[in-house]
Amino acid sequence: MTDAKSYTGGCHCGKVRFDASVDLGAPVIACNCSMCGRSGTLLSFVPAASFKLTSGADSLTDYQFGKERIHHLFCKVCGIKAFAHGAAPDGAEMFAVNVRCIDDVDLGALKQQHFDGKSL
Repeated sequence: MTDAKSYTGGCHCGKVRFDASVDLGAPVIACNCSMCGRSGTLLSFVPAASFKLTSGADSLTDYQFGKERIHHLFCKVCGIKAFAHGAAPDGAEMFAVNVRCIDDVDLGALKQQHFDGKSL
């Protein structure tokens, strides 16, 4: 993450807010799994040290499916999933930031990398 910059973001209603250091010059992941495909998330994965929930912990609800390795956290008020967390393949804690929930991002300028999550 050599070009990572600090960003703020959150859910639609504003209850859940976060700070994250994200490299938006790197391709964001457009996954076609049953969750991402339906919600249209664009993901950037960051280590736990690069993510901080600044408000709304009490407004989050957890959903897990499949192998139950990822905690998909939703705002209980507006239903938006601004991020998820789990472990990387090497066991390190990571966060999957939905870049659509980062404040003031030009989504058209982002490079996308497609990931075939349906096949997992």
